[in-house]
Order: sequence, then C-alpha cells, then structure tokens
Amino acid sequence: MIEFDNSFVRELPGCFLRMPPDRAPAPQMVVYNQYLAKELGLGDLPKAAEWLSGAEVPPGADPVALAYAGHQFGGFSGQLGDGRAHLLGEFLGPDGRRWDLQLKGSGRTPFARGGDGKATLGPMLREYLISESMAALGIPTTRSLAVVATGEQVVRDQGRLPGAVLARVAASHIRVGTFQFYAARGETDKLAALTRYTIARHFPQAEGALGLFDAVMARQARLIAQWMGVGFVHGVMNTDNMALSGETIDYGPCAFMESYAPGTVFSSIDRQGRYAYGNQPVILGWNLARLAEALLPLIDPDQDRAVDLANDRLEQVEGLYRQEWLAIMRQKLGLVGEDPGDEGLANDFLGAIEGVDWTQAFYRLGGPEATFLALFADKSAIRQWMLRWDARGGVRPKANPIVIPRNHLVEAALRAAETGDLGPFHALVAELRRPFGNASGREAFALPAPAGFG
Repeated sequence: MIEFDNSFVRELPGCFLRMPPDRAPAPQMVVYNQYLAKELGLGDLPKAAEWLSGAEVPPGADPVALAYAGHQFGGFSGQLGDGRAHLLGEFLGPDGRRWDLQLKGSGRTPFARGGDGKATLGPMLREYLISESMAALGIPTTRSLAVVATGEQVVRDQGRLPGAVLARVAASHIRVGTFQFYAARGETDKLAALTRYTIARHFPQAEGALGLFDAVMARQARLIAQWMGVGFVHGVMNTDNMALSGETIDYGPCAFMESYAPGTVFSSIDRQGRYAYGNQPVILGWNLARLAEALLPLIDPDQDRAVDLANDRLEQVEGLYRQEWLAIMRQKLGLVGEDPGDEGLANDFLGAIEGVDWTQAFYRLGGPEATFLALFADKSAIRQWMLRWDARGGVRPKANPIVIPRNHLVEAALRAAETGDLGPFHALVAELRRPFGNASGREAFALPAPAGFG
C-alpha cells in the first residue's frame, strides 16, 4: 500500500488540473524496480500493474497534470505542462523524505498540444535504463519504479507499437518553468507561495528568494559538472526540464558520448548545437538567469535593486561550475590535493583525447600505461601530457566507470524487448548497476560501438 500525502496540490492550487489517467485496457508488468521499491519502503504493491499504469487509481492518490511554462530552444512558451503525464501524489520514504509518484504515457491532458498522450514500450524502457545508470554513477536523477505494458497499440511513424506507461519517482517535479508559469502571469502571491513551498521541501536552510536561488545554483552547478564528468548529453535543457531539486529529469534524446567531441548532440532537431555536450555549462547559466528573472519580484520590491542582486548571483555561476568541474576532474585524473596548474592540465588532457572514447580514456588511465596509450594513433601529445601529469604527482585513478549505457547496447536491448525477449534488457540493467570495477569479463558491455554503428 502507498500512503499518499499530497502536499503540492493541497498547498499550491492554480498550476495543475485534476484529471484521472487513461484506463490501460490490459496492464501487464514488464519490469518492476525491486531495488528502488525496497529503498522507498514500497515493497511488493498488491495491484502494481493496475496502479502504475492508470488502469486503477490507487487509494489516496489525487491525480493531476502539472502546468508550467518554459523556454524551449530559447523561445518562451507561457503555458506548457504535462501533456501525457499524471502526478498520482506524494509519499514519505522510510527516512521521512518526500517523493512524487508520476505516470508518464498515461493519457492525453489539456496540455498535450496535439499529442496523443501515449508512450511506447521502447522509450519507456530506455528511460528506465538511463536513469538506473545515472543513479549507479552517483548522479542525482529521477528514478524509474516500473514499466507497464498497457495492452494498446500506439501509432507512430514506424507503425503500430506496443503502448507502455513509466512510473517515475522524483524528489519533486518543480521546475524552473513552474516559477516562470506564475511570473509570466504576474501572480506574485502564488509565486511567493511556490517559493516558500520549494524552500520548505528542498532547502529548509535557505532564506527567501535569494537563498532559494543560491541553493538551486549550487545544486545545478554540481549536477552539470557531474554530467560532464561522465560524458552525458541531456539533449533538451529547456527551462521546463531543469528541476529545482537538482535531479536529472526528462530523459528524451539523451545519450552518453563515446568519442570525445565537444560538439556532440543526440537530438535530431538541435541543428544549431544549442544543447551540445560542450555547451551544457553555458546553458546552465542561461537557465539560471531565467529563474532569476522569475524571482525578481520576490528578491526586492525595488526592481533595479532586485536586478542588481540577481546579477551579482549570476556572475558567480561560471566560477561555481568551474570549481565543481575541476574537483571532479581532479578525481578522474588522479590528482591529489590542489595545484594552480590543475585546470590547464585537465583541459590539455581533453585536448589530447579528442576523438578517443571518453569512458575508455579515463578508465585506462587507471591501468597499465601501454593499455592506455593503445587508444591513441598519434601518441606524441598524450606522452607529453603524461610527463606533466607525472610531475604533478598524478596517481592511477580508480574512480572512473567502465560501463555506461552505450547506444548500440541500449538499442539492441530495446529491439529484443519489443519482440518479447527481455533477457538483453535485464543483462544490461545488471551491468549498469555496477559501473565501476574491473573490465575483465565485461568487455561486451565496456567496449565502444562496433565500426559502422549509427
């Protein structure tokens, strides 16, 4: 049983619509995250397939579709919202932490903007894989509790595909776009209520709007630095996809970079590279500026002073991010302590490995020198770098992952799952849950995609 306690809908009327999810005609559990369920104190739910697909609304749930605004690829939309998702409610874990339980692909809402409100099995299993990998890597993320087949066939460009619902758990679904929703309407009282609620739920030590901004800035700087450390490309860093909790949210055209190239993108519509791997720190600052704009009426009643205070904070974003990134790079490169030349050493390493597999380069740096050097066709630049690394006192790092959700493995697992064979999916999940350690015996999960893939 889930003991719901739905504080968001109780305390913040006006940015959601109450509506039940669509009734899945023939729900069937595809995968249930026993590890997460145990961690959250949920255990084996008596009607898991029905409750986590929309076929039945569990007792105590109060399903809503959340409204929010947002900048999408730089353009502002005053009303977006959950077009195919329903927040069932909130519950408390064994440690007293509050969690959202949301269904994705659970039916069309008034925010759907022409979509059918449905999801297909492949993308929902993909989010399960990627979010489990992120959690195992120690990166804050929403989690996948279950994927349930609905028994429907969903029409897509590829034809008719099996329908599915993802049950997602998150610290909350409060986004930068949630604040923009109220700010765009000039509803300062509701904006203030949202600010108080967010502080109480996520940042109880913060004081006022500036305190909230400082806390969000710190968490987001750390999060994006963590993404950069593992070569993760989110793909759609719109403001409605930035959660104030500091979790990675909304896994769309995301992927882990293989060959290092700062311009790497995985979204077919991101033709300008706005959300490319190397531009993610820039977008961090841009999105935080949009949050600061939304908070201006609460920062100070004098608009000029509010702008000055916000700009003072925004000028700190780049330095805070670089500090977080450098701490991660020191760990990845085996640099003990701090040295003024560390940032240059880290950047020069990145220059030397351009075109080389990101994950393999950092992992092999922790092993025999010959194995590491074998990655490079031209070894002159990396040999010069290693001389400087040795002089700095670099030690073989042991904290770099060897297993990430490589695109060819993910696609193979999803293709098999869509034909009813979940074996490759479960095998990949098991490996992703232990990303660190020895690569011996795990080569099939550790090596880059074969030539010609993609």
